[in-house]
Amino acid sequence: MPSKPESLPLNIGIDDASRAKIAEGLSRLLADTYTLYLKTHNFHWNVTGPMFQTLHLMFETQYTELALAVDLIAERIRALGYPAPGTYSEFVNLSSIPETSGVPKATEMIRLLVEGQEAVVRTARSVFPVVDEVNDEPTADLLTQRMQVHEKTAWMLRSLLEE
Repeated sequence: MPSKPESLPLNIGIDDASRAKIAEGLSRLLADTYTLYLKTHNFHWNVTGPMFQTLHLMFETQYTELALAVDLIAERIRALGYPAPGTYSEFVNLSSIPETSGVPKATEMIRLLVEGQEAVVRTARSVFPVVDEVNDEPTADLLTQRMQVHEKTAWMLRSLLEE
């Protein structure tokens, strides 16, 4: 649960309890996004095999997009009046995406990234009920954009696994 809101009252038309729930959900989304960023960057560095060039460049595009996304998510948490989590220990506790030990083969990297992309979509989708209930359009817009990016990326990665 996020820390207590800042001392200056925030009055954006969303009650404190709802802002806290949204910030908590966005904190989980931030943790998933950062964990996926780190995993994708790791795979970019360590991919080998016949698809090296394709995957190396694809993973770079993906981790760059994720790096920009974590900033947008963290800034939305701040706009709601809560501190954004920003440590590895917080991310480990909040994320639904497990770390990957060692260096998997390229096709396993792709499979793990599909799972990670879809996990981020599920986390984003789970925040929608409270967002919709209180008409938090800025957060709804952010969630919709994130889901669209992750669903498309999962589809593209999954396509690489087809025979």
